[in-house]
Amino acid sequence: MPTARRLALLAAAVTVAMLFAGCQFIPGLGGSGHTAAARPDQAVASELKPFYTQSLRWTKRSGGIDSANVTVPLDWSKPGGATISIAVARHRAGSGSLGSLLVNPGGPGGSGFDFVDQYVSGIVTPAVLARYDIVGFDPRGVNHSTPRITCYTDPKQEDRLLYGTYSSPYGTQGWIDELTTVEKAWSAACLENTGPLLGHIDAASNARDMDVIRAVLGDKQLHYLGYSYGTYLGTMYAELFPTKVGRMVLDGPIDPLVGDLDALATQMAGFDSALKAYMSDCLARKGCPFTGSVDDGLRQVRAVLDGIDARHLVASDGRVLDSATVGTGISYTLYSKSSWPDLTKMIRDLAKNDADSTFANADAYNGRDTDGSYSDNASDVYAAVTCAEGDLGTDGVTPLQGLAKIDAAAPILGKYFAEDDYAVLDTACSNWSEPVATLPTKFDALGAAPILVVATTNDPATPYAGGVSLSRQLSSGVLVTHEGEGHTVYAQGDECIDSTVDAYLLAGTVPTRDPMCG
Repeated sequence: MPTARRLALLAAAVTVAMLFAGCQFIPGLGGSGHTAAARPDQAVASELKPFYTQSLRWTKRSGGIDSANVTVPLDWSKPGGATISIAVARHRAGSGSLGSLLVNPGGPGGSGFDFVDQYVSGIVTPAVLARYDIVGFDPRGVNHSTPRITCYTDPKQEDRLLYGTYSSPYGTQGWIDELTTVEKAWSAACLENTGPLLGHIDAASNARDMDVIRAVLGDKQLHYLGYSYGTYLGTMYAELFPTKVGRMVLDGPIDPLVGDLDALATQMAGFDSALKAYMSDCLARKGCPFTGSVDDGLRQVRAVLDGIDARHLVASDGRVLDSATVGTGISYTLYSKSSWPDLTKMIRDLAKNDADSTFANADAYNGRDTDGSYSDNASDVYAAVTCAEGDLGTDGVTPLQGLAKIDAAAPILGKYFAEDDYAVLDTACSNWSEPVATLPTKFDALGAAPILVVATTNDPATPYAGGVSLSRQLSSGVLVTHEGEGHTVYAQGDECIDSTVDAYLLAGTVPTRDPMCG
């Protein structure tokens, strides 16, 4: 399964003893608080009925949000064994509710709980907000769900993992050897601090959790809105439970059949394409730090990246800047046109030997707060889930060979972004403690209701070709194209996209042809 970088919006300690404290048989969920009537599914096996018929205990939060925990099996092949808890947050609809709309913001590692709790008014349009209960969930191991995936508990260790420099130059076997030592230590820490959950964090397990959430919310079918990696969770659900698919929208879609290296190479090419669009815009503005043609400007960006390691720049907090962090910082600003001015400032600052804005962008990507703490465990989840369900580390390609392929596909930014992404993932997954999950090898979802696949032509993180491919794989896939920039598009002001998706979510109206919005 190809990886997908977590949404910039969210880029956004559990010990082994705590893990087993959180793994328990179905508890009695009585007591005070609001409850929802579960919808018993007649086809559910008897050993699964306690999960499907549990009553949720809702706790009020601020801003009209309430939250609950859903109990599911740790290992779906052993439903009578240990259990875990999936955190959900809900914003109730007004009158005339159409039921629940389950949402996921991306990842792996994005918190659907925080997505709803903090950003619910920006997830969907006002019309949809008024008609659906918007429900976000934290996939297994993420943030508010318990147990959490936990690797390092000390932020300084996380800093060394994400920002540490090496004695050997990037692109050499000596660097790979140093990186392998770092990733072996990280993998061992993940197993020690997380325990058995690491063997059960794949998309199929999450899709089965989603079906329990559907049932305990009282919905006959799953209405779902997934962004980025959330589209893969939706696709997996549709493949495993096609007849339970209600109205499903997949925005920023992933092709589930492309191998990780190929997906990352295509993704890096997408960031190069977004950088080209930025450059065209920048050169038309006064004060752009680049000169000449668009191609000239792109070569100047590559020159900055090629020369940064020799400059030994140090941020005001003492961290040493290297080319991988610059690659991450640039890429963060390419998720949305609204961040392009941040890239201009970053380049200007680097020309003045000021590394702080570069680290600020990289920190936003990595979920690092200004005080040096980390707001969530998304970075650990991203790597852990990639190793749990992908083919990095097992595809027979060495990290240096993979970097060369990425550099050829994305000759401006590719290898520099990949130094702290692909190379890290490949060495981590080569030393992962758990076997790769066995997942479906086709995704036609025969019998599913129409599924809207919303793809943007110059999306850097989930390139358009993946959306086209997914819409063709799904037997009921319906492609909705946005001609433009940025990663994901629904509820961001494009009237054509919003009206198309709203007509589908509110009335079940499926477009008869691709509206080609933009």
